[in-house]
Amino acid sequence: MDWKIELVAIPVTDVERAKAFYVEQVGFNADHDYQVREDLRFVQLTPPGSACSIVLGTGVTQMPPGSQQGVQVVVEDVEAARRELIDRGVEASDVDVQPWGSFVTFSDPDGNTWALQQLPERA
Repeated sequence: MDWKIELVAIPVTDVERAKAFYVEQVGFNADHDYQVREDLRFVQLTPPGSACSIVLGTGVTQMPPGSQQGVQVVVEDVEAARRELIDRGVEASDVDVQPWGSFVTFSDPDGNTWALQQLPERA
C-alpha cells in the first residue's frame, strides 16, 4: 500500500501576506482559497511539480505561527532555485554542500523554515 503525503499545514498570522509570499515570491501555485465559514479559511498552495501541497488559513491548525520548521523540498538545481528566490526578494542562505545533498534555507514572514535540497549525483 502506498502512503503519500498530500498536505502540510503552515501556521501563519496574516493569511493574505503569507499567500502573497508563497505565490508571488516563492512561486507556488494558488490552488484553492475558500472561506468555508467565518472561523475557517482554507488556502491550498502547491510548489511547481509537487504532488504535496501546503495549507494555510484560519482554523486549519493549532500550531502557533512560525512553528513549522524544516519543511524540505527537493529541487533539480539548488543554485538556480536560490537565484529565483533572491530575484523575487526572498532572503535565502548560501548553498551548503554536504555528502547527502546541497541545501539552501529560507523562512517565510512568520519564521516557518524551509530547506531546498539538491540530491547528490548517484554513482
